[in-house]
Amino acid sequence: MIFKHFCFAYETGKNVVYIGQAGARKNGEGILNRLQEHKRNPEKDYWTEAIVFTTSNNSLGPTEISYLENRFCNMALKAKRYEVKNGNDPTPGNITEEKESEMEEFIDYAKVIMGTLGHKVFEPLNKPVIAATQASNDTVAEDAIELHLERTIKNVGKVEANGKQTAEGFVVLQGSSISPVDDDTVPAVIKERRVKAQLDEHHILQEDLLFSSPSYAAMFVIGKSANGLTSWKTADGKTLKSLESEQTAD
Repeated sequence: MIFKHFCFAYETGKNVVYIGQAGARKNGEGILNRLQEHKRNPEKDYWTEAIVFTTSNNSLGPTEISYLENRFCNMALKAKRYEVKNGNDPTPGNITEEKESEMEEFIDYAKVIMGTLGHKVFEPLNKPVIAATQASNDTVAEDAIELHLERTIKNVGKVEANGKQTAEGFVVLQGSSISPVDDDTVPAVIKERRVKAQLDEHHILQEDLLFSSPSYAAMFVIGKSANGLTSWKTADGKTLKSLESEQTAD
């Protein structure tokens, strides 16, 4: 059995996940006992919701469960949506190619269920918008265009950021420079995001961050009121607004 439990970390503003495993025990309470152990442990008693994946006939052995735990942990780390509380990298185990294919199918089903339950723990933040075009009845997926924002701010200097419009909103990409100051034109929710963001000593963003709109993303970067549709531009100077107009015309 694979289980995940979730909570929200108010100090960082990020969701938190722990991914673990529990083998079946003679009393039939393997997963229940494991969750109770975590609830009694002061260092692990932070979660508010648990999701368990298993099979109807307990067909998953220790090797398969270890493989799944390893894959789920690494997928969550790569997606960078949640703070993963696992202290150690779980061992992947040693399974056959046939069994690996079976486990990957199990993982695909689990991802669908997780998304349905509202936890996009395995979906990357900068997953591109799907641009559907009709060609021989096939749907073609294209990568979202990377956009750039550059602004010179008084007493700060130049800040530069990169971002992408995605199906969920606008993502400011890791490596963007962020203004260390802001003013009262920035909404309180953006001020809070700026305080909690992971920045290095040079105010360089250390993670991808998702925003509900390109304007909120722009305000996060420059610390001032901004129109994201005109602030974010392509390498050849096209604004996001003009790109959206072109797509609408098509």
